[in-house]
Amino acid sequence: MAEPTIITVAITGSVPRKKDNPAVPVEPEEQIESTQRAFEAGAALAHIHVRDKDENPSSDPGRFLRVKEGVMKHCPGMIIQFSTGGRGRAGAERWQPLLHDPDMASLTTGSVNFPASIYENTPQLIEEMAKVMLERDIKPEIEVFDLAMLYNAHNMAEKGLLRRPIHCQFVMGIPNALPAREKTLDFLISELRELEPDATWAAMGISRWQIVVNEWCLKRGGHLRTGLEDNIYRAKGVLATGNADLVRLAADLCAKYGRRPATPAEARMILKLRPAT
Repeated sequence: MAEPTIITVAITGSVPRKKDNPAVPVEPEEQIESTQRAFEAGAALAHIHVRDKDENPSSDPGRFLRVKEGVMKHCPGMIIQFSTGGRGRAGAERWQPLLHDPDMASLTTGSVNFPASIYENTPQLIEEMAKVMLERDIKPEIEVFDLAMLYNAHNMAEKGLLRRPIHCQFVMGIPNALPAREKTLDFLISELRELEPDATWAAMGISRWQIVVNEWCLKRGGHLRTGLEDNIYRAKGVLATGNADLVRLAADLCAKYGRRPATPAEARMILKLRPAT
């Protein structure tokens, strides 16, 4: 029987919708509809940002809650992961939506240079958010934008700030951060296996690297991330008209490597999450 692969769909992101990319969902109702289509195409996990009425990155817990409730209603069992990303948001605001108890939340364990800004995550803020997740039984997805973040996550697990087994998402292809190189991914996986032998992992590629990195993951037994947050332009030369298009491409790749999209129940078992309510 084919091995299940978790497909994460990152539906929106924190970059405002462009006029030539109307498929990017912004309003909660748009996000719920887009997530439902991606769910039906094979996604088991939704990575969620929200924006305000002017399409700026937002920490509004109410908007997060509306999306969560809609996804729970229309996508039974789907894993809901809130972003705690910091672009445009003050530190103390970033963990407020966690009070609505998603299944998972992103946790970046260090700061990194982006092309035109610094994605700042101070040690104090990282620890504060990790404690909130630990107290509320929210599993962190460790977002690794640079190598030190992997070692920081291991040290946090050693101190009891992260519950094992941890789950890592390697982010590749952002200028000034981890390059999209296959040998780099091999090194990251080998270090993770040595430090955290029971950890699960996925990797994502930005823009033109999205499908390429998906294939690298499938070759190595990892899990996948796709979606309009990471690739709002073209996939396989075809303009993506929605998140479901990108999920279907990822699902098709699974078959090529003897894998299949995991169901939400299987994804919860793989990630050691509580059952859906």
